[in-house]
Amino acid sequence: MNSSCYTCRRRHVECQMSQPPCKKCQKAGLECLQKRPLRWVKGATFRGTAKPSTSTENTPQLKQISPPQSESEIKALNGVDMRHTGVVDSFLPRIPFSLDEPVTRGLDEDSRYYLNYYSKCVCKLFVMFDSQRNPLRQLIPAAIAHPVLMASVSALAARHRANAPQTFEQVQARDYSRALKPRYNASLYKYRAIKGLSQALSDGTTSVDILIISAFLLILLDLFESGNDKWNFHIEGVKKLIAGIQIPASSRELGTTIEGMCQFAMRQVYLIDTLGTTFTRPGLLATSESKQPSTALQMSVDKAYIGCPEYFLNALRSFSAARDCLASPECLDTFDAYSLLQTIQISLESTQRFDCHGWATELEPSLSTSTGPAQSLQLLVKLGQAYKLGTLIYGWRVCDVFTGDSTPLDDIVGELIDTVAALRGNEALFKCILWPLFVAGLESQDAYQRQLVGDCLRRFWFETKCINVINAEKILQRFWAEAEQKPDSRSNWIFSMGQVDGDWLLI
Repeated sequence: MNSSCYTCRRRHVECQMSQPPCKKCQKAGLECLQKRPLRWVKGATFRGTAKPSTSTENTPQLKQISPPQSESEIKALNGVDMRHTGVVDSFLPRIPFSLDEPVTRGLDEDSRYYLNYYSKCVCKLFVMFDSQRNPLRQLIPAAIAHPVLMASVSALAARHRANAPQTFEQVQARDYSRALKPRYNASLYKYRAIKGLSQALSDGTTSVDILIISAFLLILLDLFESGNDKWNFHIEGVKKLIAGIQIPASSRELGTTIEGMCQFAMRQVYLIDTLGTTFTRPGLLATSESKQPSTALQMSVDKAYIGCPEYFLNALRSFSAARDCLASPECLDTFDAYSLLQTIQISLESTQRFDCHGWATELEPSLSTSTGPAQSLQLLVKLGQAYKLGTLIYGWRVCDVFTGDSTPLDDIVGELIDTVAALRGNEALFKCILWPLFVAGLESQDAYQRQLVGDCLRRFWFETKCINVINAEKILQRFWAEAEQKPDSRSNWIFSMGQVDGDWLLI
């Protein structure tokens, strides 16, 4: 019965946990838990390194709990086993300070609770592999010292806490009755963060680096909220702040933590700006401030967000720029059209030649998962391959508009879906593949492929609690219905995505 979910084992019922939720729990109307849910511990805080789990079950999920009511409940978060399965024991997350230290005593109870929740449950979601070097966790002391940054951190934590107890179906139905207080807190902290950013920009008293980091966290917040709210406004603001920096980070009076986090934010803003452009209205995001960062995007697997090879970002920017030219009301002359087509074809050819294995070996495989270095390397190769195939599909669809063709991509789509499905067993890397998964969904034609994409989307929700994946599923359902009625319209999604109820950030 090792393959059974926790809920079925408690009921002494055998199930095959091929995907959450299992069929037995669905039929019984029960919440399908893969591992024993977390519970708050009262009394003393337990300290020390957690022993490695020998269980084959997946990561524990938060029990449906109410916000903390006492100091002991807040402290208990330090003692709860919140292991990040798939990361070697020496890189388990840890709080960078004690709740009993004077630096935290000036915070109210809710702020202290959400600060710890952020460290335990949120930071690991926005790096490929979690570790003690996670820049998101290392900024916590700076957040305590800067109210604007603290508000952004707390908003991120509160929103994830509000999403955590909800099933995929409950969020689709907008049933948030079990998370009213965290949702209220998330809105309150978000308001404080935006108001604080506005005031700081007006009075000029806050470090520009703190503002960049705070605004960057609001971009991540939109992934928890919807994926189409204000992320584009935040990213444009961050790009302008970055463009306005005249002095290099190494020359400014920054602490090591702030400098590292600011560099992380700048690299990821470039990534988000690139991938975000692919599913928005042509020309929505400005290109003048989209400067490529001077440092490599993939410094290491614990200081990178979703692991998309830098080369594919460059290729996608050229494809998106060509798409925007096609959507422009100004007519292209023959020479310009031919030049753009050549650029697209060159990018497609070089993307096809990209060596995913060579890329993966450079990403510090020493931070391997518990599956071992060899298998960890192969999973990184598959992650790179997923972005390679997604980039090729996007590029070919832009190329088709220039040539008037409809290139058959069935083999590439099938390979991409198989590649994404192969990553489902690794929670660290599976949370990185929403963009290529969504591209695969847009191109899926048969019921089997669409079912597999849908299962992967639910798995993504299970791992991340990002509501943008709920909206991704709704968009795909709409596109699939339209494709059944108009089969020839399938390749036009590079334009029509920008007309689907908003501008989407699906990463």
